Amino acid sequence: MAWFDDLKTPRIKSQVSERTSKVPEGLWVKCASCGEILQTKQLREMLQVCSECGHHFRMTAADRIAMLTDEGTFDEYAEDLVSTDPLEFDDLKPYKSRLHAAAVSTGVKDACVVGKAKLGGIPFHLGVFEFKFMGGSMGVVVGEKITRLFEQALEEKLPAVTISASGGARMQEGILSLMQMAKTSSIVEKMREEGIPFLSIVTDPTTGGVAASFSMLGDLVIAEPNALVGFAGPRVIQQTIRQALPPGCQRSEFLVKHGFVDRIVHRKDLAHEVREWMWRLGYRTCRFPEMKSVTRKS
Repeated sequence: MAWFDDLKTPRIKSQVSERTSKVPEGLWVKCASCGEILQTKQLREMLQVCSECGHHFRMTAADRIAMLTDEGTFDEYAEDLVSTDPLEFDDLKPYKSRLHAAAVSTGVKDACVVGKAKLGGIPFHLGVFEFKFMGGSMGVVVGEKITRLFEQALEEKLPAVTISASGGARMQEGILSLMQMAKTSSIVEKMREEGIPFLSIVTDPTTGGVAASFSMLGDLVIAEPNALVGFAGPRVIQQTIRQALPPGCQRSEFLVKHGFVDRIVHRKDLAHEVREWMWRLGYRTCRFPEMKSVTRKS
């Protein structure tokens, strides 16, 4: 008998001990730009901006509303509008199922939230896209909400502000979604005729039918740093024109250089920029009744 025949086979634990430490999920986030590992809490305090490279993460509609309004002043309207699935669209799964899943995961009934709010005491109407709701796509409901936003601004003679984050028109509603481009653009023209100011803020990404309609028609168009803004994607454009595109041609830095965007504003300065813009166009000229009693805040 060999000497190693007396050795006992070591017992291997089949289950992980309950005492094994586990790191809770959601405490850390990796920056998509520089790869830095960031604390979720710290990132939230920094308005979802990387402290190392300044990369702007995408934000939810609720976070953007909190960032751009005085606490407790946002009064949502048109919140009960829901799509009726007019085409009874069905691909890998029924459109109604997609709508339900998106509503459950985001807490909103469609890809846009509109309402009246105040910023620095100045009343205005605000529309914000929720990108997590089917890529912020614009269907009949989104088009109607944006239209009502502008109609309320017209009726009350108050500024309108939109924050876009969208992949474009919603394919599940076909031509009806494309009609929203003309619908929203026409009401912007009415606002311009009446002299009602409209500020459009484009974020990453703002593409397709949203970029090709109201979001680029603002009296002032502000973009966040390095935001992707354009109609079609770079690959589609290159395949169509059979030419290579300049580096970063659909990023906000390129667009401001070529006049498609008026200015780029860091997220931490956005609330100040919006408040200053509204004060200059509204209160100083005394054109809007509800703004006459507002005092300027630096």
